[in-house]
Amino acid sequence: MNGLTELLNSSHPKNEFSCGEMMLDKYLKEQANQDIKRKLSTCFVLKDKANGLIQGYYTLSNNSIPLDLIPEEVKKQLPKSYSSIPTTLLGRLAVDLKYQGKGVGAILLIDALKRSYELTQLIGSFAVVVDPLNKKAEEFYAKYGFILLPDSKKMFLAMKTIRQLFEDETSNER
Repeated sequence: MNGLTELLNSSHPKNEFSCGEMMLDKYLKEQANQDIKRKLSTCFVLKDKANGLIQGYYTLSNNSIPLDLIPEEVKKQLPKSYSSIPTTLLGRLAVDLKYQGKGVGAILLIDALKRSYELTQLIGSFAVVVDPLNKKAEEFYAKYGFILLPDSKKMFLAMKTIRQLFEDETSNER
């Protein structure tokens, strides 16, 4: 799966990108490169092989969520000595209008989940967390198993669930 996306760099035609959400467009065009340089997040893009345009992008960074926001049935499995749990933040995910409705969002999400899972070999992360921009985004993440955190608009998918997804994929390739 990895290899579909690549790190954002100055050769990507960022000014051509438009997803219909001004905040997400502006981030890619004006802030993403600075965040990468400052090590605040990484930004991965999916390019159209035919014309080089950015079909979509997502960002990943370290994060944590307070233990008291985690649903009770999940909290029971965690040590009580933690006040917050390390997670990976899928901060932004956007698809250019020209490519919406063609499965690009799902490709980006799966790529982000796989990268996040692979990183757990190097650094601890209990879950991937998202903060959906609107109801449509919330429905998108819910379709892939993300659970709404109580008292928060954030959603999460436990790394245990993500691991099962990719271990099944690996065992099917054998």
